[in-house]
Amino acid sequence: MHTITRVGALDVIVKPSPVAMVWNEVGRRHDALAAPGARLAPGEALVEVELATICGADVRVVHGEQPAPVPLVLGHESVGRVVAVGEDARRVEGVPLELGDRVVWSTTVSCGECDRCVRGLPQGCRSIARYGHERVHRGWELSGGFATHVQLRRGTAIVRAPEDVPSRVLAPAACTAATALAALDAASARFDLDGALVLVTGAGLLGLTFAGMAMEAGADVIVSDPDASRRELAARFGATPVDPRVRSTSPGGLAAAIAAHAERGTGEVLVAVETSGAASALRTAVDVLGVGGVAVLAGNVGREPEVRLDAESLVQRLIRVDALRDATGDQLRRGVAFLERSWRALPFDELVGSTHPLAELDEAIAEAASGPHVRVGVAPGRRPV
Repeated sequence: MHTITRVGALDVIVKPSPVAMVWNEVGRRHDALAAPGARLAPGEALVEVELATICGADVRVVHGEQPAPVPLVLGHESVGRVVAVGEDARRVEGVPLELGDRVVWSTTVSCGECDRCVRGLPQGCRSIARYGHERVHRGWELSGGFATHVQLRRGTAIVRAPEDVPSRVLAPAACTAATALAALDAASARFDLDGALVLVTGAGLLGLTFAGMAMEAGADVIVSDPDASRRELAARFGATPVDPRVRSTSPGGLAAAIAAHAERGTGEVLVAVETSGAASALRTAVDVLGVGGVAVLAGNVGREPEVRLDAESLVQRLIRVDALRDATGDQLRRGVAFLERSWRALPFDELVGSTHPLAELDEAIAEAASGPHVRVGVAPGRRPV
């Protein structure tokens, strides 16, 4: 149990002190950093973390596969409860934040004033900051989810987290549900998804969430993934699973699945959403599209070498390629709303495996790198629900 004390208009003292786990270099365990509290500027809030989940990006940083500034508090997928608020701190809907609010928040902090923010691209803000990706510095030590508390900066999209939805469903929302909703918007801008045939490459949490959203919109969905356990999850979500390693025309292959759907009248694939970050999957997503189709790239973040695409084929087939990263505050809000109405029908609550205490963060990351579950949890305080 933490005690919160206000000192003047800005300073918040927390006892016992908030603790953040700091990553410094490959091969070294995280170090615990105690921060006595936070100085909350107008529009900011202090949130006590209920549950954080480990994204693949966190694993890649720890393994040295993705560059990152150090020292660093990783973690950008969290759900928590507001314990202190600065002046005029508000949720996405414009509602003032209140003590005790259960919330999730965007992976990014944007200024709201630059040309990109004004164009509706806050995730591309010219002065963007990212939770779990910024070098620890005085005044923002609590900058990532692998901590007891996170200081939410002004320019963060903060969304109400429903009280009856488990933390293991909500924690990944800013990274997965929001991005899936952004992909859904990109696809829906081109096609009415009701009755459309959609391919999703990658049955991680992002791919499965998008599949659930697309099926809610009326689409027939094929999900391609080489991992048998993830294909089983895709089937439980209601999608048709295929194995990209088998001959495409063989049972369980992509061409066979498309042909089976065509017999039922859904026609050719006009939307393909790539969520895995694999070069081969990206090529499949583009190559499988019918005339006038759209490929939405949501999973490629610099892990793979350059991918060559046949420009003539793209032109001849009138293919559109959309790329996205992160999401807007409104997309996060709608993503959370989707989880709220669907988590009982779809097995979202099974996608986070074991949950570790904060002190066992390194063991949790090791499990996330090799374990069978889509996500692994880190719970700083009480056992999450």
